[in-house]
Amino acid sequence: MDIHTIGVIGDGAWGTALALLLNDSGYSVRIWGYFSDYIDHMKRTRENTKFLPGPHIPESILLTDDMAECIGSAGLVILAVPSHVMRQTCLSLKDMIRVTGTEPVAITVSKGIENKTLLRMSEVINDVLPQLDVAVLSGPTHAEEVAVGIPSVAVAAGTSLELSEMVQSIFSTDRFRVYTGDDMVGVEIGGALKNIIAVAAGISDGLGFGDNTKAALITRGLAEMTRLGVAMGAKPMTFAGLSGMGDLIVTCTSRHSRNRGLGEKIGSGMTLRQVSQTMEKVAEGVKTVCSAVELAKKYSVDMPIASKVYEILYEDRNAMEAFSELMDRPLRREPDFV
Repeated sequence: MDIHTIGVIGDGAWGTALALLLNDSGYSVRIWGYFSDYIDHMKRTRENTKFLPGPHIPESILLTDDMAECIGSAGLVILAVPSHVMRQTCLSLKDMIRVTGTEPVAITVSKGIENKTLLRMSEVINDVLPQLDVAVLSGPTHAEEVAVGIPSVAVAAGTSLELSEMVQSIFSTDRFRVYTGDDMVGVEIGGALKNIIAVAAGISDGLGFGDNTKAALITRGLAEMTRLGVAMGAKPMTFAGLSGMGDLIVTCTSRHSRNRGLGEKIGSGMTLRQVSQTMEKVAEGVKTVCSAVELAKKYSVDMPIASKVYEILYEDRNAMEAFSELMDRPLRREPDFV
């Protein structure tokens, strides 16, 4: 096992951006993608034209549709696939680990909660690959900006301080600063739930509301995230950090945000089906909101914004009426984060 060799499972924007960052730091990086024709396209053009157009992919980064080739001898594997295919990807990875005989450290950079099982991504990995050490890397980090060296900050949380510090050391550069954390639950829940609030922020934009509304959604959305996270065992202060408030702000406000962009189209009158047909990239909040409402029931946590987003997306609720109902809820005292 060679920690200098890193396999990136997933050829989307974030996987590609992290591969570029690690390549610049001198690591031997390999990117695996499921579709062989698209990997061939990337080999020819040395660009991820579909998911991360613009940045050049150096020849030093191996592009492959062979998972065994990607992870063979790698000491670190980055799982950068959409949350709804994480389990199937891990099952394939399990087979490849058996073939290659390696047991790399796994880092999940996917932000979601598995439907039905309600497991976080690190829990899905542990469920399929219990022999691997797992860490989480999360924060306010749009791939489009990280890929071109715009200063960004993230947090790494692992099953031990040593693992968190190892991830911190590997990923940190003069343009990408990594903090360590010890709250994997909070880091993952924050990264997953902020996408739902970003969909709400986009719906607000589509309805023509202003900055006041968005600020309210961000703040009260943070309250919902914190309530559920604490009920699940997270630390309240984690949600005031990079994977909570930081990621929430950037995802609710950025032009790069898929979730905010999807919400804006919904608020403008399109249906979820219509919007989905126009999007190549995955907006994680669409699936995560299904898990969130189930978790809210399981832990008896009040999540009014998430509930309204679910109704708008899946029950054809009128967006304006849903927002009116949020404003008409019984008056209460602030703060009520926990």
